[in-house]
Parts: sequence; C-alpha cells; structure tokens
Amino acid sequence: MTDLPDLFWQASLQDIKQGYVYKPDSDEFICLICGKSFSNGIIYPCNDQLLEAKKFIQYHIIQEHRSSFHFLLNLDKKVTGLTEHQKTLLALFYEGYSDQEVANALNTGSNSTIRNHRFTLREKQKQAKIFLALMELLGEQVPKKNPFRETPHSSQKADNRFAITEQEHEKIVKAYFKQGPGGPLASFPLKEKKRVAILRVLAAKFTANKKYTEEEVNTRLKHFYSDYALLRRLLVEYGFMDRTPDGSSYWLKL
Repeated sequence: MTDLPDLFWQASLQDIKQGYVYKPDSDEFICLICGKSFSNGIIYPCNDQLLEAKKFIQYHIIQEHRSSFHFLLNLDKKVTGLTEHQKTLLALFYEGYSDQEVANALNTGSNSTIRNHRFTLREKQKQAKIFLALMELLGEQVPKKNPFRETPHSSQKADNRFAITEQEHEKIVKAYFKQGPGGPLASFPLKEKKRVAILRVLAAKFTANKKYTEEEVNTRLKHFYSDYALLRRLLVEYGFMDRTPDGSSYWLKL
C-alpha cells in the first residue's frame, strides 16, 4: 500500500503510532488505517460492554487491523524504506523474542548477527530523527526580514507578500477556525500569508503590556493547535510577540 490519505500524512507522530486522530472541528475520532469515524459523546456496544468513542476506536484498531505496528510494517517498501528481511526482524523483535530465539527462527545460528541487525536498525532510527527534524525546520522557515517593522530607510509598513484585505483575512479565518476565532484550528497552513492571518487572531488572545511565562503561552495556544510550540515560535519570528533570551518571559509587541 503506497496511496495513503492526506489525513495520514497530516497526522502527528503520536497519532500515527496510536492509529487514529481526533478532529475537533467534527468532534470525532478517525481511524488512520481505514478511515472509519466514531463521534465523541456516542456510546458504542462492544461485546458485553459499552465504550466511549476514544476507547472504542482503540478496540476497533485491535479487532480490525491487529495493531498500528502491523499496519505500518506491512506498508510498501517505497513508504517504509524497509527490506523484507528488516520487516521480519522487526516483527520478531515486536513479539519480544530474544536474540537467540530470533537467530533460531531465521536459521542464522548466531546471536552476534542479530545484535548487528539491532544496531543497524537503531542507527536507522537516529538518522530518521535527524531527517525529520531537518524537514520540520525547513517547513517552519520564515523570512529573516521582519515584515511588520519599518526599515530605517523606508516608511513601508510591511512586506507586500503579507498584504491582505479585510475580506481575505475573514475568509482565511473562517476556513481555518471552523468553530469561530475562539475555537481550535482545523489545520495550520504552510502558506505564509495564511499563517500571518491566523497568527494575528492568536496574538489577539494575549493582553498588551502583560508578561507571560512560556507555560502560560503554551496553555493558551494548546487550545488552538496540538503543535503549540510551533505557534509560539512563529508568534515571535513573525514579530507579534517578543521574549527574553532565555525564553522565560513573553509579551505582545506594540
């Protein structure tokens, strides 16, 4: 399987591990494997029990798909980058087999060979973490120039790339704040103009001339988006907020 839905690729690592995602705009849990959804607040019958949606989707994944691990493991090599031999090793490791038991199962006859395979897989994990961090940083990159400050040689207020009409602003806000500006974000866009419109809304949730700790900023932003650290960082990088060098204090820039 190589054609995974957009919802899968938009999911966080934690969501992919658990096999489902919660969508606040529709208030439902959606299986990333088959796409079935379960509405929050509904009670679902399960054998002789009654389960809430979050518990039921966990049961659904086990009953219908065995586990997220096995689903991911059986994806096409083009998606996982794993050889069939590596998949077999991972499946045996997941079941808790010792190196000797794995060696016996594969008829290798050598513990050291299996230990070498474990080492290779751990190195692959480290490389994947670095690559993931690089790609996330690349996606979060913003212009070095602050588009909201006047330059010393010009009275131009902002970079034209971020110029936006009131009508455009309202359209973007309506598209991403489906429950209204006080509700959570349906998603967070990559286009900078849309990001700026959203960040303006978020900045308005803070009080001028008041200092906030990082924890207080996180608490406010968690309500809007799971990756609150990204929102906090962009509020600073796009010039809506400032902070002390050690990140202990944040405030709105006037």
